[in-house]
Amino acid sequence: MENKSETCQPTCSVDYAFRRIGGKYKGRILWYLHEHKTLRYGALKRILCDVTTKMLTQTLRELETDNLINRKVYHEVPPKVEYSLTETGRELIPFIEYLRQWGDRQIEKENKNSQTYKL
Repeated sequence: MENKSETCQPTCSVDYAFRRIGGKYKGRILWYLHEHKTLRYGALKRILCDVTTKMLTQTLRELETDNLINRKVYHEVPPKVEYSLTETGRELIPFIEYLRQWGDRQIEKENKNSQTYKL
């Protein structure tokens, strides 16, 4: 059975972009890889404490397929895999930074509003 989301072509550039970075975890993974340069799977799992193993694996595969992250496998015992941003992934960081700043402002507004109501 075909997955409708895979066969449906993006309708515009915004649709295309959000198909690549939309969802609960993709933007966060890109941001954390930006902050830390390279992370292993276990470190990502600890940082994203609300993600299931299955969802993290699926999300990392999608980001790799979309050429936003690199996956480097070290053939050693125990096996080691590291993730980092590709050049295309790094191009998204200024936009994620802008979203972070927007989020900071919204949190600050909410905190001010909740303190006003408590008085």
